[in-house]
Amino acid sequence: MSVASFTNALTLDDALAALAAGARPVAGGTDLVVADRSGKAPLPESVVAIHRVAELHGIEIAEDGSLRLGALASHADAAAHEDVRARFSALADACAIVGSHATRAQGTIGGNLMNASPAMETGGPLVCLGATVTLQSGSAPRQVAVEDLWTGPGGTIAREDELLVDVHVPAPAPGTGSAYIRLEYRRQMEIAIVGATAVVTLDDGVVTDARVAMTALSPTIRRVPEAEAALAGSDGGEAAVESAANAVGAAARPISDVRGSADYRRAMAVVIARRTIEQALRRAGEAT
Repeated sequence: MSVASFTNALTLDDALAALAAGARPVAGGTDLVVADRSGKAPLPESVVAIHRVAELHGIEIAEDGSLRLGALASHADAAAHEDVRARFSALADACAIVGSHATRAQGTIGGNLMNASPAMETGGPLVCLGATVTLQSGSAPRQVAVEDLWTGPGGTIAREDELLVDVHVPAPAPGTGSAYIRLEYRRQMEIAIVGATAVVTLDDGVVTDARVAMTALSPTIRRVPEAEAALAGSDGGEAAVESAANAVGAAARPISDVRGSADYRRAMAVVIARRTIEQALRRAGEAT
């Protein structure tokens, strides 16, 4: 199938008008083109290119320490950004291993979120870091927590006339460390088989806050409250970490496919969760 109508938007209003008329947005196109070529999903009949819309670009740190990512911020830009690497480490971890060098240069964080894959790299970090997205239509914008954005594989709560314009991540509390790790067989063109995110805050050697999420282990990326409870109030020692990692394995609802069986994924969920939590704790200790 070929695209019957193509619009090159220069402003946000142009893009929103095209969406209201039935067009689908495209920026990096790394998922859209692959899906069409593989036969999974044909190209939309009407497309609006949004890569020239200035309002959708940029990575900014506000005075309060919060982070704003324009929807078109690339994975490469986020992974290389000094403040993202220092203060939002889990997000930098994830962006640094998305696809290939070409994918990271062209693929956007907004597109990654709206693609709604349960195996996406950036989803877990943004969920655990408490991020929200702005969905804009011709009427008033609305703020949605990233963890509430997805309805299932490939599905979001966004209306067809809404465009994700930016992502806001609150400043981490003092003493916070975060990490994202996935099970991988190679460093390029890999899709997460199992992934885990951990964000922990230490105060005087005690875990005062913990957020843990699993990737590629359920229909959507989601937090694991049982793992968080195992860490909260503890000293972050071996027993607490092991209990939290086992909770991730117990909460996992993986599928079997060509990349791994459900049983293998469930077993690896414990291993990857343990490594991720340990890394987040080390970083939290360095931040105190």
